[in-house]
Amino acid sequence: MDARLTAEQEEIRRTLREVLVKRCGPDDLRAAARTPEGHDPALWKTLSQQLGLPGLALPEAYGGVGCSATELALACEESGRFLAPSPLFATAVLAAPLILALGGEAQRAALLPRLASGELTATLAVPGTGLATALALAGDNHGDWAGGGRAGGVQARRRDGAWRLYGQAEQVLDGHSAGLLVVAAHTGGFARSRTLLFLVRADAAGLSRVRQTALDVTRPQGRVQLRDVEAELLGDERADVAAALAAAGDTAAAVLAVEAVGVADRALERTVEHVRTREQFGRPIGSFQAVKHRLADVFVGVRAARSAAYYAAWAAGAGAGAGGERAGGERVGGLALAQALEALRTAAAEGIQLHGGIGFTWEHDAHLAFKRAAGDELLFGPVHRLRAHAADAARLFDGGEVRV
Repeated sequence: MDARLTAEQEEIRRTLREVLVKRCGPDDLRAAARTPEGHDPALWKTLSQQLGLPGLALPEAYGGVGCSATELALACEESGRFLAPSPLFATAVLAAPLILALGGEAQRAALLPRLASGELTATLAVPGTGLATALALAGDNHGDWAGGGRAGGVQARRRDGAWRLYGQAEQVLDGHSAGLLVVAAHTGGFARSRTLLFLVRADAAGLSRVRQTALDVTRPQGRVQLRDVEAELLGDERADVAAALAAAGDTAAAVLAVEAVGVADRALERTVEHVRTREQFGRPIGSFQAVKHRLADVFVGVRAARSAAYYAAWAAGAGAGAGGERAGGERVGGLALAQALEALRTAAAEGIQLHGGIGFTWEHDAHLAFKRAAGDELLFGPVHRLRAHAADAARLFDGGEVRV
């Protein structure tokens, strides 16, 4: 692995930062979060049509740029620095890779170019609060998280030659506004129990979507209810959905880790700027040794998390095949995500502490980073489960002994 960024990667970061610094200040961010979509449609148009961010990791044959997950992660790092609310993560990181990996050629040709151009947004909808489980980040995803033949979850039944979906999915990222839903549903009953993925259009009859109140307003979520909704099977019934979700989950974790590093880095910068100007006893508080030590610890944590996150993004890109499937590459996204979320939580908490009384006010900008840390850990963690599952997958502990 060459840790240096290429000229193309540096250009992606520079161009995106120039756009976001003008279009995504704190007031712009809050205004965008209050819109029905939860993001600024004009900014999304710029990010998708002018910068081509949704298509960064998609093949050129489907209207993409043909880059890897590394470039997409770098773009998300910049959007994370500004906490820019957009459908980028849900569309390009969660939904598009699954369509690329599992979809038939007709489905790929019909959907991927529209996703790459930003004309169509998409997201992954899984039952309940099981996103981390579905993506195999906090547990094995071969279980009954999609419904298991019981009441609850999302059930799929074939009737009159068409698939119909019933059930509900909570905490769906951009679920209230996405133009396409990739829904995980259980089918087959107990005899042939399995989980499949289905495509549901935003205008499908029987589909009800409501935006949920979320801790992190920059990461909007929706509740999706399906009442006898007609759906299209993604790929065919022989698809290994669990493997595809696990591969997509590892890449998503790597991208999310790099994004979290961007949020943490900006939180640290903001805190350093404050302690340089805030004075007590006639001198800046940043000159006190205790403050220096605390910020030094945060700096080391962020730098270490960045190294882990970059490696995970590189590994995800190096291990992806032409069709989006993993080709045996390392899966370290969960571990990198655990380290990045921990670094972000520490950076955000120290920022609130060192801003003093004003930092503890709920409306202060420091709380935006804290809410992102808490919200992402609720969706994709928690940190101890990410690490525990990685240890189990690596068989680190066998018979009570540590394996080295």
